[in-house]
Amino acid sequence: MGVQEELAARFEAERGRLRAVAFRMLGSPDEADDAVQEAWLRLSRAGGDGVGNLAAWLTTVVSRICLDMLRARAARREEPYGQELDGDGNVPEDEAVLIDSVGLALLVVLDTLGPAERVAFVLHDLFAVPFEDIARIVDRSLPAAKKLASRARHKVRGTPALPAAEVDRHRRVVEAFLAAARGGDIGALLDVLAPDVVRRADPAVLPPGVAPVLRGARAVAEGTVRLRERSRHAVTALVDGHVGVVVAPRGRLLFALTVTVEGDRIGSYEVVADPARLRRLELAVLDGLGSER
Repeated sequence: MGVQEELAARFEAERGRLRAVAFRMLGSPDEADDAVQEAWLRLSRAGGDGVGNLAAWLTTVVSRICLDMLRARAARREEPYGQELDGDGNVPEDEAVLIDSVGLALLVVLDTLGPAERVAFVLHDLFAVPFEDIARIVDRSLPAAKKLASRARHKVRGTPALPAAEVDRHRRVVEAFLAAARGGDIGALLDVLAPDVVRRADPAVLPPGVAPVLRGARAVAEGTVRLRERSRHAVTALVDGHVGVVVAPRGRLLFALTVTVEGDRIGSYEVVADPARLRRLELAVLDGLGSER
């Protein structure tokens, strides 16, 4: 085996891990693949000379590429909120596996972080990269790198507005609502909705002719079932400190639900789809690092 072939084989052994790192930083499998391919091109040009720890070297290179891509995205002011995706909403199997490995809620919350915050958090909290290495990647001092990750961690975890026991109770109610919505089960929806429940929605998220305000359990249940297709992209999350829902096809936030729980039923909920309103919401995961399962 020649030198280049051996280098390629060593790179391929790292490709899966590098793609996992890049996907968590970028939230896009296509962009993650681009970042990993660029890392290979740089390694190929360098020839591996002077690279003692290839895994660490590649992690550094991929992270810097991702950081540049995130900064370019921010400079273009790309809008990650409230944008309906083209196509039928089906996710390719390999992409679904990537998303499932991270969690929709965490992907959504990562999109709210600044580029350097996101890189520092992903590297340290998800891949246990030492802060000394992170500081070099983001071109910050060691204390500044630690502060980036700490600030990102606080945003990811959020600050619940209620005691833990109440958060758990509300979550059970909201998850029962989501399960009934996914199944199109009117009876189960009526069980979890208060008799005088009110549903409000930004008109942009509704089909033509659908009222933005529905009142009463039967009307809200029927309206929920009519939009059940979107519920397969929905997961619970903290929304402004309370248990709510984010709907994020392919990990990109489409809209959020703010939910009011009364007893063991949903008293009201609002579907927020306007990009400006979505930006103002404080979103966080419910399980530390975002597992919804």
